[in-house]
Amino acid sequence: MLHNDNIPVKEEKKILYDYQKSDIDAIFDRMDNTPPNYHLLYQLPTGGGKTVIFSEIVRRYLEYHDKKVVVLTHRIELCKQTSKILKGFGVKNKVINSKIKLLEDQEDYSCFVAMVETLKNRLNDELLAIENVGLVIIDEAHYNSFRKLFGSFSNAFILGVTATPLSSNIKKPMNENYNELIIGDTITSLINKGFLAKAVTYTYNVGLSSLKVGINGDYTVKSSDDLYSNMVMQEMLLHSYTEKSLGKKTLIFNNGISTSLYVYETFRAAGYEIRHLDNTHNNEDRKEILSWFKKTPDAILTSVGILTTGFDEPTVETIILNRATKSLTLYYQMIGRGSRKLDHKNTFNVIDLGNNAARFGLWSEPVNWQHIFKSPEYYLENLRADAEIELHFKYQMPHDLRLKFKNTPDIDFDVDEIHKVAIAQNERSKVVLDQSLEQHSIMCVYNTETLNEAKALARELHDDIECRIKRYSNCLSHCSKNYREWLVEDYKLKLTLLIGKKYREKIFAEDD
Repeated sequence: MLHNDNIPVKEEKKILYDYQKSDIDAIFDRMDNTPPNYHLLYQLPTGGGKTVIFSEIVRRYLEYHDKKVVVLTHRIELCKQTSKILKGFGVKNKVINSKIKLLEDQEDYSCFVAMVETLKNRLNDELLAIENVGLVIIDEAHYNSFRKLFGSFSNAFILGVTATPLSSNIKKPMNENYNELIIGDTITSLINKGFLAKAVTYTYNVGLSSLKVGINGDYTVKSSDDLYSNMVMQEMLLHSYTEKSLGKKTLIFNNGISTSLYVYETFRAAGYEIRHLDNTHNNEDRKEILSWFKKTPDAILTSVGILTTGFDEPTVETIILNRATKSLTLYYQMIGRGSRKLDHKNTFNVIDLGNNAARFGLWSEPVNWQHIFKSPEYYLENLRADAEIELHFKYQMPHDLRLKFKNTPDIDFDVDEIHKVAIAQNERSKVVLDQSLEQHSIMCVYNTETLNEAKALARELHDDIECRIKRYSNCLSHCSKNYREWLVEDYKLKLTLLIGKKYREKIFAEDD
């Protein structure tokens, strides 16, 4: 329902918490003790109430200053949400959207809410008087689109707010446009104070060697679609859902529309209620889908990008990252969609299918935002590379396969430790493979009844074998990809021969 700006709309009065009041005081201290054109950046985690905080800042600023305020967002949904919350603080405001071509009533308002491109067009057309603008607030300030308007407000105090003070474009760091960063409460602190739900993270090892990095610094949609649309990844996704999120309201993030549609078909074929949403849906379809998602307790929504900002559904119980990303901001935005706390919701699940937690750390781990703000290039250059992450993969045998080795209490094999011991005892590295073959052959022989069954079971150890060979190769000084592939095939051949030998020994032992 649309409201006329001239009709009073009663909004719920917002309550400020102690940490929000403290941050507001710190921001006003900067305003009072810095030049009028100072640029200040403020960081607070998703769910901490950034909009509430800057709405109170607007209210208090207008109370003591005879100047106007402009609030900038990058999406129309955020404009509407911001305008509503401002009204809740008693701030009469006007939304400048694409439908508003003239601003004849601008003298009736002290606060304007606008999207970047729309405001830029109105300024170019000289439809908005900005001489008396004293404060500009930029929501989601890490987006670079806001930079184009900085010159238009050269005499105003600019306050940027973001959960992640890291520019979306490494070539345009935020420290070039902001004089200082103020850091708010941490995620862990907000969890401990009862403002955010705690994330329980489940990780699954995914080989990302086929992914390509695009000009924007993140993985390309094409390479992501190729990887995440294949049957192995679809089965891993479905397995992770049934294992960790069955019956829970689940939001799945994908990198490409093609992948999301594959996810939709996979879950639908498995008999689950699921819908798909991307930026090609019109507003009516989007509202209908989100309404269904809100009302359906065990709903599954597979999406592409569109729900990372401007979307708030507290009933989400599981976030599935069905993609890899090199964007720290996107990582926090996606997980943040599940962090809203309810009376009956103190935790939520995060299922990571892109090695993202290994790349950035867990969502609630401490982050040195000041260091990232001051030295973004150093931070990005020192992110863990995919190859390094995969070197530390620890193979976890699937539950169904593990049941086939019920006669073997311990199936673990520490390649690195055994190699370390072998070198210390002046033995050849080959000892590692010999011991691994011995363990695998015994596992196959003593969990089957016939030689053919033992050989068939050995073929199911392919992933375990590849993981062991990869770790063994890493222990060697030089090991090419071709040599590693040869080692895998040679290992399988030797395992088959050793199984035959062990099986004959088993028969002879039984005869005795």
